[in-house]
Amino acid sequence: MIRLEHLYLLTGAMFAAFAISHLREADNPARWRSASFWGLYAVILMAGSVLPDLANGLIVLALVGLAVSGLRPSVAHTTSKQEREESAGRLGPWLFAPALLVPMLTIAATLSLREGKLGGWQIIQPGQVTLIALGIAAVLGFGAALLMSRPPGRAMIGEGRRLADSVGWAMLLPQMLAALGGLFAFAGVGEAVAPLITGFIPINGAWSAVIIYCVGMAVFTAIMGNAFAAFPIMTAAIGLPLVIQRFGGDPAAVCAIGMLSGFCGTLTTPMAANYNIVPAAVLELPDRNQVIKTQLPTAFALLAINILLMRFLAFL
Repeated sequence: MIRLEHLYLLTGAMFAAFAISHLREADNPARWRSASFWGLYAVILMAGSVLPDLANGLIVLALVGLAVSGLRPSVAHTTSKQEREESAGRLGPWLFAPALLVPMLTIAATLSLREGKLGGWQIIQPGQVTLIALGIAAVLGFGAALLMSRPPGRAMIGEGRRLADSVGWAMLLPQMLAALGGLFAFAGVGEAVAPLITGFIPINGAWSAVIIYCVGMAVFTAIMGNAFAAFPIMTAAIGLPLVIQRFGGDPAAVCAIGMLSGFCGTLTTPMAANYNIVPAAVLELPDRNQVIKTQLPTAFALLAINILLMRFLAFL
């Protein structure tokens, strides 16, 4: 049976390869920083579930220290610009096929393997079908890209390392912030935030509760960079006690639209590195915030729509 841990092992092996690639750059005196950073990250991914909590915590602190000191990576050895342009010209529109294959396979597997079973056999860990399907689809998409483009061996690790180095420590933000949200929920931050919000903003009806909840989700997501980190805080502070319990909102509609409101905040913040910093690095945009600036009108429009949807769908 394929478990989520298997994908962590595969991802960790990828970052371990990046670390080894850095170690081989003898002409870069700062290679140990990047090698240590990606190597420690690989350790967390591959062995984090079996390491003691203290060891994981020390590794995280080491990652922070390395990030603060500056990684200073050298240029990765990969294909030249001319080689990439020739490959792109040869493939044409088919260049996007491997990328489109990933969501298509993920959706197909999620819908056809609802319980992770195939022919009565449990082949995927129950409850993690979508995530595991995404991982398998990514591997198949990678294989398809290799078959189509047939790059030299150095490009497979070099391009991945180049992207990781371009994004840098920000690549770890989603995991770190999601973990922070779990810690906040465990510590009862939501219950502590509730009186602060209601003490300054009068909430006298469903409309005001919905607006505060949706806007709060967007704001906390922008601050923390992850809607999953903001969700337990705002739901415990406003969503559950006020929107659902006091004013009778439908829990399914409130929680689903609340998450969508949080994603509106994702569009507005550099803290959401995987959405807003990675595209800028991949496209080599001169302005690292260009993606955010482009998304701002959409974010505000969607937030207004989510407020309307929650008010009318959660209180039918």
